[in-house]
Amino acid sequence: MRGAGILLPLTSLPSEYGIGDFGPEAYKFAKFLHDAGQKIWQVLPMTTIDPGCGNSPYSPTSAFAGNHLLVSPEILVEEGMITADELKKLSAKYDFTKNPERVDYESARTFKTEILNAACKHMSKGDMLDFEAFISETEWLEAFALFSVIKQVNGGAAWYKWPDDLKHRDPSALKKFKEEYSEEISRQEFYQYIFFRQVKALHEELKELGIEIVGDMPLYVTRDCADVWENPGMFDLDEDLNPVTVAGVPPDYFSETGQLWGNPCYKWDVMEKDGFSWWIRRLKNLLSMFDRIRIDHFRGLAAYWAVPYGEETAKNGEWIDVPHEKFFAALKENFPTMPFWAENLGIITPDVEELRKDYGLPGMLVLHFAFGNPADNPYAPHNHTRDSVVYTGTHDNNTSRGWFENDATEDEIKNFASYIGRDVMDGYIFTSEVTRLAVSSVADTAVIPMQDYLRLGAEARINVPSTPSGNWEWRMTVDAIPDGLADRIKAACKLYGRI
Repeated sequence: MRGAGILLPLTSLPSEYGIGDFGPEAYKFAKFLHDAGQKIWQVLPMTTIDPGCGNSPYSPTSAFAGNHLLVSPEILVEEGMITADELKKLSAKYDFTKNPERVDYESARTFKTEILNAACKHMSKGDMLDFEAFISETEWLEAFALFSVIKQVNGGAAWYKWPDDLKHRDPSALKKFKEEYSEEISRQEFYQYIFFRQVKALHEELKELGIEIVGDMPLYVTRDCADVWENPGMFDLDEDLNPVTVAGVPPDYFSETGQLWGNPCYKWDVMEKDGFSWWIRRLKNLLSMFDRIRIDHFRGLAAYWAVPYGEETAKNGEWIDVPHEKFFAALKENFPTMPFWAENLGIITPDVEELRKDYGLPGMLVLHFAFGNPADNPYAPHNHTRDSVVYTGTHDNNTSRGWFENDATEDEIKNFASYIGRDVMDGYIFTSEVTRLAVSSVADTAVIPMQDYLRLGAEARINVPSTPSGNWEWRMTVDAIPDGLADRIKAACKLYGRI
């Protein structure tokens, strides 16, 4: 069934408090999607983020916990968990108006924590019962809350730099810590309670509007992560909990030294023994928020590139097979509809594509990659296949206008002009034309970044891979969507059979 959607991270929504969240602008955008005939809202990971990792949603401190910066203060007021006066008083300490087009992570982090702490003190009896039920039903919560507070008490140090008794999870040390910091641990649990309460409400609203929300799952977790600390036996660590191998990709024509990510590799043989239960729990948790999940670095579920810890580049790694037949059989048993998309960009070997197709998982097509040599390029529209999701660009690409103005080669621009049969004089025209190519593609699903519908330039880029700072900050302004845009998007989708 053909359909279309828009890619826009929650953090990129307008808001009065420095970062996009689950508040009024999210519901306003949901209505815009509905009015534009869209069936999908694709977002980025909503798991916890770490300022030490550049606030990247792909470097979470937990595979399960949600990013409490996405909690809406306005909804807390609506639900009676804080008063309007409290919100006004707490927000008055911050200047969230200084740059509405960029996320202010530092101020948002402090402010949202203050607001949630205030709400925690005002729980009604009914809220308290709901909170207690959430705690009892959420098996990962206690370890994550404990991890978060120990990290705070140790000045934000990574868990592998904690005192040995806490680093190695000595039961008596953990018991003593829980008793001493019980209030702080409870607050961390409360943040998660509110996060999941608000994301559930937004998810239900989208269902009412006939819109699916597509989330994103990074394949790996970072070393300084609650999951690695809690379950070190699932990761390739030595007796002192240092990595033995870390993840990356080998050298290719993009990089002579490959990419060294540094995430600890999984011990797939250990995970296989209990039926891959951690993965099943992880995906079930994500599917409580999303209707579908894009699996980042999908090829790592067939085989992964393992590099000895301490290497300076990814050159000296080796491919290690994943027990993918058993893993995907477990997924199929637990998720019969297999509601997953496969990120299969870059150099993908035939076995990875065979695995994707065997389980009916749509792959990705990116038009920015199509015009160096279109004839036999799989990203060029005439080579598209139906079992795909086509994008103009992704969160890792420049905007389409930015790509045309800054990144495209002369050959790519000439080839694009020949492809559409007209000269392309500027980035605005290119953006309109490449968006039309995506929507008209034979691919079952077309997803367009919101920046392209707004025809924004490089200033609106979300991420520049392999750069440590300045990413994940772009925000849409409150008045960015022009009158009539929803109608124009809807008309194009109707013309090409996506409605």
